Amino acid sequence: MKTFLKLIFPVFIFFLLLLIQGCYIGRALIYQTANIYDYQIFHNRTIKASENPLNIEKSHFYNKNELSNTYLTEFTKYKTTAFLVIKNDSLIYEKYWLDGGPEVISNSFSMAKSITSLLIGIAIQEGKIKSVDQYACEYLPEFYSACKKHIRIKDLLTMSSGLGWDESYYNPFSKTTRAYYGRNLYKQMMHLRVTHTPGYTFRYLSSNTQLLGLLIKEATDKSLSEYAQEKLWQPLGAEHDALWSLDRKNGDEKAYCCFNAVARDFARIGLLMLHEGKINGKTIISPEYIKQSITPAKNLTDNEGNSVDFYGYQWWLLNYKNLHITLAWGLYGQFIIIIPEKQMVVVRLGHKSTRQTVGRYTIDLYQYIDAALDLADRL
Repeated sequence: MKTFLKLIFPVFIFFLLLLIQGCYIGRALIYQTANIYDYQIFHNRTIKASENPLNIEKSHFYNKNELSNTYLTEFTKYKTTAFLVIKNDSLIYEKYWLDGGPEVISNSFSMAKSITSLLIGIAIQEGKIKSVDQYACEYLPEFYSACKKHIRIKDLLTMSSGLGWDESYYNPFSKTTRAYYGRNLYKQMMHLRVTHTPGYTFRYLSSNTQLLGLLIKEATDKSLSEYAQEKLWQPLGAEHDALWSLDRKNGDEKAYCCFNAVARDFARIGLLMLHEGKINGKTIISPEYIKQSITPAKNLTDNEGNSVDFYGYQWWLLNYKNLHITLAWGLYGQFIIIIPEKQMVVVRLGHKSTRQTVGRYTIDLYQYIDAALDLADRL
C-alpha cells in the first residue's frame, strides 16, 4: 500500500496543479509573486518598433563618471537591472546589471498606467474621445447603472472613481491578484460597484486604469496595443518591439500594468514628457493634455483629508530639492523620472524595492534621483 501511495502521489500532485492552474488563485500560488519577466507566462500582443528610431545621442561625458560606492551598494541591494540618465537629450550614463541589458525587455508594472494616460490624451486629440469630462458609460454601456453612470473619465484618470477594489499585491485572494492572473478582465471590471461618491476622494486603484484601457478600445475600435503602436510607439521612435501582456489569448491588455519594453524606450517616453508631448519638434500628444496630466488634482482629498498635491492624470508628482519632478512608478521600483528644471530623464528598472517610505514615496526613489543629480553635477 505504501509503495502504491508513493507512486500515485506525484500523479495526484500533477493533476492538482493542472486543476488549480485553471483559476487565478492556483496560478497565484504557483508563481507566488510577480516578476519583471512575467511576459513569459502570459499571452502578449506585440507593439512594433519604429522603422526610424529616435536617436538618443551619447554625451561626450557618456559613462565617464561612475556611481559612488554608496549608490552602487544601494543599487545592488535592490537588484537594479538598468539605470539610465539623460541630460539635455543626451545619454550621460547607462549601465546594466544582473540579467538586464540594452535589449532586455522588462515589465513596467504600474508605469503602464502613465502610458495608458498618454493614449487617452491622444484619443482626445484625435476626437475619438470628446473630453475627460465625459462619463465612462458613454463608451462602456454596462456602466450605465446605479452610481457607476456618474463616473467621469477624469475620475478614472485621477484615481477618484469611488469604485470598490482591493489594491493588494501580496494577497492571493485580492481583486488585483485576480486581475493579474485571471482570464477575463472585462467581466471583472463590469462587476465592480461604487462604494464612494465619484470625484471626491483619491484612492489608488488599478481598476481605474484597466477601465481606461477598455474605454480606449471602445472609442478607437482598436486593441490597446494596436492603438499604442500606431499613435505612440512608432511616432515616438521606439527602438525595440514592446509586448503588452493580455488576460488570455487574443484577450484584453492589462492596461494597469504589464507593458514590457527596453530601458531606452522607457526613456523615450520620459523625453516625450520632458518636451511636453513633442519629439524632434513633432507633436504626438497635445501639450495642453500633458500640462493637465502633471497638474495636481488638488480638488481631491486623500483618505486622511489631505489635498492631493502628488498626483495628476496617472502620473505621480514630487517636489524634492526645489525641483518639480514627474514620475511613472511601478512595482519593485520601476521608474521613469522627469526633472524639467535640470532637463533630465532617469530610468531605473530592477527586481526589488523597499517598503520604507519618506512621505508617499519609497526611499529608494530618492536614492535614484540623488544618484542621477550627482552624475550630472560632475559633468
